[in-house]
Amino acid sequence: MSGPDLPRRSPRSRPRPAGAGRGSGSGAGRGPGGAPPRRGPAESLSDLLPKLLDEVGLGQTAQAVAVIRAWDEAIGPVFRAHCRPDGVRNGVIHARVRDSAWMQRVQLEKPRIFARLRELLGESAPRELRLRIGAI
Repeated sequence: MSGPDLPRRSPRSRPRPAGAGRGSGSGAGRGPGGAPPRRGPAESLSDLLPKLLDEVGLGQTAQAVAVIRAWDEAIGPVFRAHCRPDGVRNGVIHARVRDSAWMQRVQLEKPRIFARLRELLGESAPRELRLRIGAI
């Protein structure tokens, strides 16, 4: 039965069960402000952020950003102008070097570079570097 006198429901609107709206309910079992009660000790933001990023699928992206930010300090000022990171995938830094001579120099410096990355990033530091010749 449809007619001009009957209200039309938007295709998006769905009926809600009783008590399901905002601000409804007694708040039983809830903490201050209606939030769920805390269980266990508080965690620091530095501990929670990686977990949250992993849950939303951005954990590897955040790790890659941290590596690229630490790269300039780890590689040092002499090499910085001749070697640039392209990205990090599966714990491997992919970088470009100016030419084959710089590729060899960077290869020889890998132990120092990775030691510095471990100092800056801890155990989450990448352990492999793949180089290719390209424009810097």
